Order: sequence, then structure tokens, then C-alpha cells
Amino acid sequence: MMDWHIVVALLVSGTLVGIINTLAGGGSIITMTMFMAFGLPINIANGTNRIVVLMQNLAASITFIRKKSFNINHGLLLSIPVIVGNIIGALVSHHMTDMVFKICFGVILLVIMVYLLFDNKIKIKEGHNIKIKPLHYLWFFLIGFYGGFIYIGIGYLILAVTLWLMRMDLVTANAIKGFVILLATPFSLAVFMIMGDVDYTFGIVHGVGNMIGSFLASHYMANWGKNFIKIFMAVIVAICFADLMGWLSLHDFFYALLSIKE
Repeated sequence: MMDWHIVVALLVSGTLVGIINTLAGGGSIITMTMFMAFGLPINIANGTNRIVVLMQNLAASITFIRKKSFNINHGLLLSIPVIVGNIIGALVSHHMTDMVFKICFGVILLVIMVYLLFDNKIKIKEGHNIKIKPLHYLWFFLIGFYGGFIYIGIGYLILAVTLWLMRMDLVTANAIKGFVILLATPFSLAVFMIMGDVDYTFGIVHGVGNMIGSFLASHYMANWGKNFIKIFMAVIVAICFADLMGWLSLHDFFYALLSIKE
């Protein structure tokens, strides 16, 4: 039986992660730290996180669909190359090194940061009448490959392509991001389930918190204003980049916050 303080910690942190991931990304760092702080081995924490991601993006996507924030046909079309790439990337993921991860993730974070700070044409909501070109399918295939190969930071990569190359507005880009990840995640989750690397209790409790945060962010995003969302995303990107470079440690921070020794 899970202690009540663990339940509360998972729900509260899950709500925060849901908001962060719906507006930007990088919340999985918090999720992984919380899981390991409460005793889950890293492989099980990684597998359990897929339940959280699935529940979080389900909540966000339902809200975005109800609010007609994106064209669902566009989401389905862009999901196909992501799923194919995800499967291929997963098959070769055992070749990944820490250096490869840091280089890829670091470049993505810098691209998003530059875009947020210097692109004054960024829009929060202007509609979602986008045109999908053949090259876009290639980009989303590469996104899927990256997701299967590394996974962490896939949300930022989707934002980089949708905001910069496809010129989507912030709401549509985040809606497409959540929907694509929602459809692709079951494939990686199934692998971890088969391997027995999933703690369903931790995943579901933390996932409920994520659903609450995702609902709040997706429901009120358009009302928070472009500047708030840009600043929020920029701060989260900066924190993730600092953690990646070793300038700070979110892992150590949350361990200290929970007063739990490794």
C-alpha cells in the first residue's frame, strides 16, 4: 500500500509536470527524479514514465480536440511517420551514448531558445489552416526516430519543426505535439510492459496529476497570452539546458526537497 505522502507528492508534482509538458517540455526530468527518489530503479522509472506521458497527452489532446485547436486529420497524417520512425529508432537505441544524447538534446534546446527570444512573428492563436508538404513528413519521421532512439526532448523537437519550419501558432503547435506523442507512446510503452519494467501504481497516480495539469494548461493556454507562454517556455528551456550542461542538478534539488537520501 502506497503511503499517503507519496500519493500527495506524486499528484502535486504530476500536476506541475502536466503544465510544463503541455506548454513546453522537459517535465520528464521531474518525473524520473520523483520515481527514483521513492525507490524505483532507473529502468522501471523510465518505463513507468510512458504511462504518465500517455495519460498526460490523452488529457491534453481531448481538451484540444473539444476546443477545435487543431485539425485532427493533420495530427493523424503527421503521426504516421513519427510512429514508423519511433519503431526504427527503438531498434537501434542500444547504440546511444550519453554524449550523443547531450549533443542532440542541447542543440534542440538552443534552437527553441533562439526562436522564442528572437522571432517576433510567433503567434499564440491564428488558426490551424496549415499545409503539409512532403518534406514535413521527412521531418516528422526523423522526430519519430529521435523519439525511439533517445525520447527525452521529443516535445521540443516537435515544437522546433512546427513553430519554425511549419509556422504554426503556439496553440496549434502544442496541440499537434501532444496528439502525435499520444499516438506514438503506446509502442514504446508496450515494449517496457513486455519487459516488466513498469510500476502501474506509481504511473497511474502520477499520471492523474499530469492529466490535471495538462487539462489546465490546454484549456487556458490561449487566455494566458503570448508573452507569458514565451517566457514560461524560455525559462523551462533554460533550466533544462543548465541541467544538461551540469550547471545545476534538478535531480539533486528534488532529492533534497523530498529529504530522501539515495
